[in-house]
Amino acid sequence: MSEKVRSMFADIADDYDRINGILSFGIHNIWRKRTVLESGAKPGHRVLDCATGTGDLALEFKRAVGHEGYVMGTDFCKEMIEHAPDKAKDESLVVDFEVADAMDLPYEDDAFDITSIAFGIRNVDDPVVALKEMARVVRPGGRVVVLEFGQPEGIIQYPYKFYSKHVMPTVGGWISGNRDAYTYLPETSAKFPAGGKFLELMDQTESFASRKAIKLTGGIAYVYVGTVA
Repeated sequence: MSEKVRSMFADIADDYDRINGILSFGIHNIWRKRTVLESGAKPGHRVLDCATGTGDLALEFKRAVGHEGYVMGTDFCKEMIEHAPDKAKDESLVVDFEVADAMDLPYEDDAFDITSIAFGIRNVDDPVVALKEMARVVRPGGRVVVLEFGQPEGIIQYPYKFYSKHVMPTVGGWISGNRDAYTYLPETSAKFPAGGKFLELMDQTESFASRKAIKLTGGIAYVYVGTVA
């Protein structure tokens, strides 16, 4: 992982949740619920959430798999993940959290039913390697699910580009004190392969029997689902 990216997330960790809620108008909560739905998570499933950040998607999965299921949330940034255990405790949810790199997961083959990553795959040094690792630790027939920003098309692209280029850096920078971080994040979203191009990255892993892309909010985000071969 890039030390620059790690340092950036460490710097904004304390304000991350509050800024996300403001900048997304809360719609990221709907996207996470859709991600869990598309994953097919059921009571008793074992789930690994990579790049868990402050743990929101991990907690959403725990609600789906129930007390008989198991959820582990990992992140490469210690300062981000330090916020997650208290959030789980506040909601009386039992979730394990530890620092780990999505490109080098310290877990055995076939250890989970589902692996996930939300708004993190574009920040790894090699997305194909991360996808391959996520598939490795999932049993055959299990799923890898990715929630990531896209590039919307049609009329929605114009207000979205303005918002990403001007509003996000201004608001995010003002609250966090780190304008560079909230300039970097939308810039990486604009450049990262989305839709069919991301499915091509999944194909490069040779790990999936099938894969699909689900467009959210006009292409502002996508959920990608790969069934492990």
